[in-house]
Amino acid sequence: MKYRFAVFGDPVAHSKSPAIHLRFAEETGLDVCYEKVRVSEDDFARAVTDFFATGGHGLNITVPHKWSAFKMASQLSAEALVAGACNTLMPFDQDLYGHNTDGLGLLDDLDRLGWSPEGLRILILGAGGAIAGCLSPLLSRRPREIVIANRSKDKAVNLASRFGHPVSGIGLDRLDDLDLPFDLVINGISAGLSGSAEIELNEHILNTNGACYDLIYGAQETPFLRMCRPLTAHRSDGLGMLLSQAARAFELWTGVSPDPFSQLSDFGRASEN
Repeated sequence: MKYRFAVFGDPVAHSKSPAIHLRFAEETGLDVCYEKVRVSEDDFARAVTDFFATGGHGLNITVPHKWSAFKMASQLSAEALVAGACNTLMPFDQDLYGHNTDGLGLLDDLDRLGWSPEGLRILILGAGGAIAGCLSPLLSRRPREIVIANRSKDKAVNLASRFGHPVSGIGLDRLDDLDLPFDLVINGISAGLSGSAEIELNEHILNTNGACYDLIYGAQETPFLRMCRPLTAHRSDGLGMLLSQAARAFELWTGVSPDPFSQLSDFGRASEN
């Protein structure tokens, strides 16, 4: 059987999804064709319908289409329902099934790093769609507290209110007012803001043995991780999350579970411990 997959986004030229999934196919012995397709917001619904009508087996969805994918899917996973967004689509019983693998991918990578969220005080920077997709899986691991800090306090508070205790939301300008340092800081703010004067982590915010995780990834150390370097040796970018959320989608589409972390050395990593 030949599987046909694609990623839809705008922009999408930078996507590593084809290379990642083709390596999964090579490792598992499956026959896979994977494309990346730039799709405008106006054309998204038609493009999705045409893809599956012509024999497509699975779609990865990236910005700005995760909400549109959520609205199109007639059946949704629990993760997609809580996130209010889909990054994965597939046909199912004449319907469209939507899933969100972002948070599951994050948990897989935290497990690889040995950073269990259980009992931790977690600070999350940002309140965008990627963060929304991560909150429910993180909560399933029973952290002591999750604080969402965002430039727009209202957005952070609104997102936190969807989950209730132990999640709360504050403005970024309140970070220095918090009483206790955090054990894990997860950055979900774009590269342009990470490490800027707007966010200045210090020993008051991060525990001595705390860890910093950046959802952003790259061949070079991200601005956020550079800022964290004097504070902790426990730092990682989001490449492992990227690979694991892709592996979760690949398994959903094919029934075969690849090893996501065998590809870490292919892309290079930021410093981690």
